[in-house]
Amino acid sequence: MNSFKIDISNLKHHDDAAAQLIEFAGAERVFLFDAPMGAGKTTFIKTLCRRLHITDTMSSPTYSIVNEYHTNSNLKLFHFDLYRIKTAEELYELGFEEYVLSGNYVFIEWPELSLSFLSSYLRIIINSENNIRYLCAEIITNNEITN
Repeated sequence: MNSFKIDISNLKHHDDAAAQLIEFAGAERVFLFDAPMGAGKTTFIKTLCRRLHITDTMSSPTYSIVNEYHTNSNLKLFHFDLYRIKTAEELYELGFEEYVLSGNYVFIEWPELSLSFLSSYLRIIINSENNIRYLCAEIITNNEITN
């Protein structure tokens, strides 16, 4: 299965959707979230964090750019909000490449500028059709990376 689509209209379904997404991702640890402002990216990421047993309090990294969380299995999770980043050079200066190569989970909101740093990732799209909110996901593998 290369992709899937799941209804996340009701918050009660988020936990099950997060479990399915983590299982679908397999060994992929970089998750890119593609959705308009207010679509529920951060809300769903909070559910993913709970499923991954994050021990820290989770908050949006809108102003800090990146938040680091720890799990009860000694993994880390890095949550990026790249909305305010204007160039790939800014990501380079943040040490972004080290985060994505760390083997830890990396969740990225507003990921457009990060693509040149990634060899593979799970692309997650949240959209609405006929008053139903869907989460669609697919694993993307790039053969070449250009910085």
